[in-house]
Amino acid sequence: MKSGSGLKDRLVAQARAEGFVDCRICRPWDVPQVPARLEAFLRAGYHGQMEWMAERTHWRGDPAKLWPEARSVIMLAESYTPEGDPTGILAHPDRGAISVYARNKDYHDLVKKRLKRLARWLIAEAGGEVKVFVDTAPVPEKALGHAAGLGWQGKHTNLVSRDWGNWAFLGSVFSTLELPADDVEVDHCGSCRACLDACPTDAFPAPYQLDARRCISYLTIEHKGPVEEELRGKLGNRIYGCDDCLAACPWNKFAVAASDMRYAARDDLNAPVLAELAALDDAAFRAKFSGSPIKRIGRDRFVRNVLYAIGNSGLTTLVPVAQALTDDPDPTVADAARWAAEQLS
Repeated sequence: MKSGSGLKDRLVAQARAEGFVDCRICRPWDVPQVPARLEAFLRAGYHGQMEWMAERTHWRGDPAKLWPEARSVIMLAESYTPEGDPTGILAHPDRGAISVYARNKDYHDLVKKRLKRLARWLIAEAGGEVKVFVDTAPVPEKALGHAAGLGWQGKHTNLVSRDWGNWAFLGSVFSTLELPADDVEVDHCGSCRACLDACPTDAFPAPYQLDARRCISYLTIEHKGPVEEELRGKLGNRIYGCDDCLAACPWNKFAVAASDMRYAARDDLNAPVLAELAALDDAAFRAKFSGSPIKRIGRDRFVRNVLYAIGNSGLTTLVPVAQALTDDPDPTVADAARWAAEQLS
């Protein structure tokens, strides 16, 4: 079903009214480079323990196969730009550094509700069928965002825009309508390598390549069990995710403020006290992180991260905190506690 530019203009206006910072369109088949890149990523083992990335690769590599009836992909960007420098917390070893996106409500819920409202508006205006996705389905969102002209995949592999930097969540609306497509964006990284040089663990084997097994976001969120000792010291006080490569991007001088206040950091998650976090049992952890993306990793993995941060703090006053968990029922937590106590002793 074909639809003209008038509908597209109204769609973009409606998307901005919903709070999205940008809205562009491509076709599901506009990312022919994805299958080969995905295969190379998996063959190198860069996905680590994320076995789900090796599943349903026929969909993950080709959005046209995910829903063959779709004729357009509406790509949306929603800003979550922090108010200050998110790396400032790294200078406070008694506090934990939580990635900007996880300091309040779970973005999956917020973005998906906006996507659904926009999809309903589109159906009411022009008919057709729709499906919405936000980071929970085998959709190559960054590649589609590049194809749609939202931005380009920078050397840190995240999407970057000249209009709003790289602090943005991506969402998509697949539609059976044939909407006018936008031009693909070109790469504007040039010779800059600020994001690559900012990485504490050298997780980029080359520009535009990420070895997740060394990425702090992967290690603190996706990796199960003990983290390799060689990498523990490089985590610093980062206890959930890492923003270093994003924060280093010069294009953030054009960053747009977040439109939803629910992305603003909760007071208790802006610079949380490590000693207090280490004392959380399962019930207290669940209560504290209800409605937060942090809840997904569970108490044991989170406290493991906190103990690595305590071990990296250099603060001997935290030795009793670590020692109190050396006999924790979870063997990974107990291992992290013993390591932290040894580091501080």
